[in-house]
Amino acid sequence: MINQLHKRLWLIFAQAVTLCLALLFVLRIFFPDILSRGQTIVVKQVESSARLSLTGSYSYAAKKAMPSVVNIFTSKKVAVNPHQKYLEDPNFRQFFGDQLDDLDGQSQPENSLGSGVIVSEQGLILTNNHVVAAADEIEIALADGRKMSAKVVGTDPDTDLALIKVNADHLPAITFASSDRLSVGDVVLAIGNPFGVGQTVTQGIVSALGRNHLGINIFENFIQTDASINPGNSGGALIDTDGNLVGVNSAIYSRNGGSMGIGFAIPATLARQVMEQIVSQGTVTRGWIGIEAQDITPELAESFKLSKQQGALIAGVLRNSPADNAGLRAGDILLEIEGKPVVDSPGMLNLIAVLKPNQKARLKIARAEKALNVTIIIGKRPKPSLMKE
Repeated sequence: MINQLHKRLWLIFAQAVTLCLALLFVLRIFFPDILSRGQTIVVKQVESSARLSLTGSYSYAAKKAMPSVVNIFTSKKVAVNPHQKYLEDPNFRQFFGDQLDDLDGQSQPENSLGSGVIVSEQGLILTNNHVVAAADEIEIALADGRKMSAKVVGTDPDTDLALIKVNADHLPAITFASSDRLSVGDVVLAIGNPFGVGQTVTQGIVSALGRNHLGINIFENFIQTDASINPGNSGGALIDTDGNLVGVNSAIYSRNGGSMGIGFAIPATLARQVMEQIVSQGTVTRGWIGIEAQDITPELAESFKLSKQQGALIAGVLRNSPADNAGLRAGDILLEIEGKPVVDSPGMLNLIAVLKPNQKARLKIARAEKALNVTIIIGKRPKPSLMKE
């Protein structure tokens, strides 16, 4: 009897436990909030001092470079005639004629907007020449909201670069990178103030290097990128993923004024060379030999029996120029300058420009299907008027 009682009690206990577990299971599935009330949820939080490392994020680069990019506001005064409505009235023109042209005009401010990059803690700012050209007043706005007046230190229209200065110290200067190490496909960020909406960062890649024949500047060696560059970005920074300057945003290809994914930046290496010359000399001095050159076309390469389409054809030589004194002739093909191959006429122009005046340089040319080495004394590039390259 006792054993049967024990078995019955154990069976009741087992059934009760099974029923409770089944009830908990049902509650867990269909009414989870009932069981979770009053429980403490433990959430892991990254420490505030730790830097977030997000795959595909460029926040570190942007945060590093953005304080070095400024907004530039320029203004110039233009004459406005208060009697313009009378000048356009044919009745007044009939009776008063040319006397209306002598009416005094008034001045009215004309504003424009661009960007710039702080390149020294002492207040030097690099921008595009077309941003500050012909400006009567220049004002810059720092990323922290401060505004200051600026003055032009020097300009170089041939590369569309200008250096301006504000009276301030301890400014957040950008770090330069070697643009010569860029490769097509590298990720880059463009920082500027497009359309005046405020400082903006856009992301893209290097689409091409050494772009020329664009008709933008005399010396063209652009970085092409699909990072959005819009009006107001001119003079802003093109940076790498470490936040270092690789280019100065300069121009866009556009049919409607907005970005179409084709933007151009002046390489940082070239910008630094121009900047340093402006600081040390107040102007930019370039080499010059006095020739007129054109690209080698497939037809010319075949005609001159060249093994490949490369070099620059000398179409003309300026009398008494360094090239004339060295014996260069029209019809010669320039193949190398100081051991560096000449790819095309813009490339030739850039190779000569970096040479110092009065120094000797070695040229390799092709003449009458023969390769010749010519020594030439580099001249100083004159002003654009009546000048051949």
